[in-house]
Amino acid sequence: MIHLHYHPSNASMAPHILLRELGAAFELLLVDRQRHAQKSPDYLKLNPNGLIPVLQDGDLVLYETAAILLHLADTHPQAGLAPALGTPERAQFYKWLIWLTNTVQPALMAYFYPERWVAAGNEAGAAEVKACAEARVVELLEQLEQQLQNTSGPWLLGQRYSAVDAMAFMLCRWTRGFARPARSRAALGAYLQRMLERPAVQQTLAAEGLAPPWV
Repeated sequence: MIHLHYHPSNASMAPHILLRELGAAFELLLVDRQRHAQKSPDYLKLNPNGLIPVLQDGDLVLYETAAILLHLADTHPQAGLAPALGTPERAQFYKWLIWLTNTVQPALMAYFYPERWVAAGNEAGAAEVKACAEARVVELLEQLEQQLQNTSGPWLLGQRYSAVDAMAFMLCRWTRGFARPARSRAALGAYLQRMLERPAVQQTLAAEGLAPPWV
């Protein structure tokens, strides 16, 4: 049995969506952030960084969202949620997944937690970090918009839905409070609506107890 340690609307959402896309047997284990459960001794044994998510697949303990997505795609090849190894399509899959986790997600973390990047009590500095991070994310959203405009199909990589789409949806959802959220762009807005129509996404939102606006 697979166990996913999660918190609603956190970085565990993309693996949660993928597990439902796969139809895999799994159990959700809530990490109560309000009680700082991610910093508890038991949780730190699973992920010494004290971050969510963690996936347990038998004896395997795995953290880092992109790594979990790759593992799930690779252990369920019949689902076709990643292109074949050694193909140009697989290379593009790697590029977009790593870009999302290494470039977009850190900028979003700076937006949500600007106080981590300034001295304690520096409220003006934190506000500046937050504003700069939002501006940076807006620039990155334009890259996603252009990719969707130029691709040959309804999904980020073209005709076939992949694990990258779960990651992109999650990060775009996090911009819903921006002055110019992802949904405000033509191609991205339509893409997010297509994502919301997928049963796995609907099931994930319901299971995590999330309320509108979805994106």
